[in-house]
Amino acid sequence: MSVRPKIGIVGSGSWATAIVKILCEQDIEIHWWVRRDSAREHILQFGHHPDYISAARLDCAKIKLHADVRSVLVSAETIVFATPSAFLKQALEGVSEAELNDKTIVSAIKGMIPGDKENYIIAEYFEQFWKVSNDRFVVISGPCHAEEVAQEKLSYLTFSSPNMALAETVSSLFACRFIRVSVTDDIFGTEIAAVMKNIIAVASGICHGLGYGDNFQAVLVSNAIQEIKRFVDAVHPIERDIKGSAYLGDLLVTAYSNFSRNRTFGMMIGKGYSVKAAQLEMNMVAEGYYSVRNIFENNSKYGVDLPITEAVYNILYKGFRPAEAIQKMSSFLR
Repeated sequence: MSVRPKIGIVGSGSWATAIVKILCEQDIEIHWWVRRDSAREHILQFGHHPDYISAARLDCAKIKLHADVRSVLVSAETIVFATPSAFLKQALEGVSEAELNDKTIVSAIKGMIPGDKENYIIAEYFEQFWKVSNDRFVVISGPCHAEEVAQEKLSYLTFSSPNMALAETVSSLFACRFIRVSVTDDIFGTEIAAVMKNIIAVASGICHGLGYGDNFQAVLVSNAIQEIKRFVDAVHPIERDIKGSAYLGDLLVTAYSNFSRNRTFGMMIGKGYSVKAAQLEMNMVAEGYYSVRNIFENNSKYGVDLPITEAVYNILYKGFRPAEAIQKMSSFLR
């Protein structure tokens, strides 16, 4: 008799909810940390999250809800972290290094963790501060929007780890009738590309908000994938196909889709909202706001030409007028 895998989910936003939706397709015991009491009660009673992608029907017979992260760690052998990067440290408060010792750690986070001297991708953060070696760490990449997962539209996920056998094992837990999976060993490239595509989506939204058309957006995105490649190759120079779905595909869906919260955030900035006003009105985290500062600061070590990243940084953190910053940026695009 086979033993059901036990998977823990840390996070209760839209992407975490989508991951739970996917895992409900398998014979898996799901342990899910949902912070708010009222949300847990609603999920148990009605079978969907009250606040995020409520169209996603959840099989509560397979889900055990937890109010405490540590109880999830005790209950599951594979832990998927799906919080916004800005809240990961908070989610791990009170957790000891020993509690992660024998776990497979999976990151569904599309952001970076700021440190004293540098910003860390999630793999680096868990290795540096939690002693989680890369050979028991897996990264989930898109292109995949939570809203389309809720609608059970065919989507693709990439699972990255230097331990390819582990990547295969974890990916098999997610493969279902509406999710196709693939694996790669490029843990650094897929993580960094996922961070940078959110920056590009903010830029895309700003340009749309300013009234730029499809012709310009096409040039912006074609230059963006080159910008991502330059930076990724500087940080981790290995052979990779930047045209793959984990890189170019994830960039395209984030830059163009109306489901993209980063694009929505950028559109509001382009239309004249302040950063704070846009964040308050969205009521969701746009990772690109944090990511652009992370990448801009880290690039001081590499000196890579990043005109799109620089323009977004200047708008969000230096108070540059969007129209002027984008006009300056446009002179560097080809």
